[in-house]
Amino acid sequence: MDAAIQEKINLWVNGNYDQATKDAIIALQAGNPDELADAFYRNLEFGTGGLRGIMGVGTNRINKYTIGMATQGFANYLKKTYGNEEVRMAIAHDSRNNSRFFAETTANVFAANGIKVFLFESLRPTPELSFAIRNLKCKGGVVCTASHNPKEYNGYKAYWNDGGQLVPPHDVNVIKEVEGITSVNDVKWEGGSANITLIGKDMDHAYMEMVKGLSVYPDVIAKQHDLKIVYTPIHGTGITLVPEVLKLYGFTNVTIVEEQSTPDGNFPTVSYPNPEESETMSIGLKKAKELDADILLGTDPDADRVGIGVKNHKGEWVLMNGNQTAVLAFTYMMEARKAKGIAQPNDMVITTIVTTEMINQVAKQNGVDCYNVLTGFKWIAEKIKELDGQKNYVIGGEESFGLMIGNQIRDKDAVSAVAILCEMAAYEKNRGKSLFDKMIELYVQYGFYYENLISITKKGMNGQKEIADMMEGYRNNPPKTISSAQVTTLLDYQLQKGTNLVTGETWKIELPKSNVLQFVTADGTKISARPSGTEPKIKFYFSVNTRLESKDAYDATFAVLENKIKSIIEDMNLK
Repeated sequence: MDAAIQEKINLWVNGNYDQATKDAIIALQAGNPDELADAFYRNLEFGTGGLRGIMGVGTNRINKYTIGMATQGFANYLKKTYGNEEVRMAIAHDSRNNSRFFAETTANVFAANGIKVFLFESLRPTPELSFAIRNLKCKGGVVCTASHNPKEYNGYKAYWNDGGQLVPPHDVNVIKEVEGITSVNDVKWEGGSANITLIGKDMDHAYMEMVKGLSVYPDVIAKQHDLKIVYTPIHGTGITLVPEVLKLYGFTNVTIVEEQSTPDGNFPTVSYPNPEESETMSIGLKKAKELDADILLGTDPDADRVGIGVKNHKGEWVLMNGNQTAVLAFTYMMEARKAKGIAQPNDMVITTIVTTEMINQVAKQNGVDCYNVLTGFKWIAEKIKELDGQKNYVIGGEESFGLMIGNQIRDKDAVSAVAILCEMAAYEKNRGKSLFDKMIELYVQYGFYYENLISITKKGMNGQKEIADMMEGYRNNPPKTISSAQVTTLLDYQLQKGTNLVTGETWKIELPKSNVLQFVTADGTKISARPSGTEPKIKFYFSVNTRLESKDAYDATFAVLENKIKSIIEDMNLK
């Protein structure tokens, strides 16, 4: 055992930790020393989004102590920032194993530091936490969740007073304070129970009324109220609000996927509770086929991501990808607002640099300003704040199955997205069409953009270094061609520098630093490489496009674009 790792283990075995924790460490020493080393070889990093990791004992795991130390650091920063001003914090959690315990631990530490805490009485969707921060005029908030990660994971997402996740300078400053907590003895664990208030139904009602107010065509829903909707919460928090919101919208024919309706942190019917995955949505797809439904929707454990299934032009059930869902939602909000006469001259929409360029084209042709920000809804929230008073925010979203509709929350929201997507399906059905028909119409109108992505995970102690080496290789020696097309542009968001690789011209990228590289080829193809900030994983995003001459040419054109991305992946040796 490495001496530094052993020293950290000894601190836990002999320190002020509970006996169950010490017993678990001793058991690992006897039975699985490699696992023990992985649990202690580093401190779980409190990144710009908070914590995320595997649950268990150790400094590199999510547990009472890593959660408590993070909260103490966050509390210290809040008190330094606001001085004698009252500090309020909202806290929520999802359906994962131990999430309630971690949320209560967080609440107790904040409260022991003299902070007023509003703790949801039971599990709730993450977007309701964002709404509650704004509604209760809190200085920030925390939600205990690992989003769509496997069951072994949990996490801690930190929010600021606008309801968005931490951005500069607060993210870096909170990290410094958290890193300053070097012992569990620095944590105020108890003594402030009078500072904790439970919240629930009243906040639910306010939030659902907000979501109801996003509806553009309630009259169409009235005509199509019996739209056949199948919904799965995938054992998560969506079950608490989504069925009620759909009822509030006026939909009367909603079927819940029974096998996945009960919140359960073991996610017994799936290996990966992510609506991006076809396996995860398979039970819902089966139910949708049985009922000959109009639309299938699934939300992840904390109900901030939504996946949808529809029948394609051949009557076959397919899952739409995140870019397609975003294009449909953005286009609907722009077109519907214009048709209803409620569009404003200063309307804006916001997307991210790895999301389909098609959204930019749709916005441009509809006369709506579209802003592109770094990946993550905290940057969408920050852009809204930056342009407050100048622009009217309508919708934001990104390819990772996330949408943020309306101005009263600052994080992605699958609850409101489900409602609006069902309204869209009702609107198209009222026209005698499906959402897939609408998607093809948009491809003909704006160009056929097709995207795909792959994730490469590098596990173990060397995983992060392998990914860092991969990025440095691309950064220092960008490919000259990709799948026979010349690479003409390199965008390096870490160096905030764009380079025309043909002429040598360079320019400054006016966005915050982020470890993302993008290659643009002469034929308009865009490839993005982006390491995860929370996992030893790197994602590659591929975007290709061409004209779609007619609806009848859809299948042949799709095959061309799909083969093009396969060729790119092979050429970059990313299988």
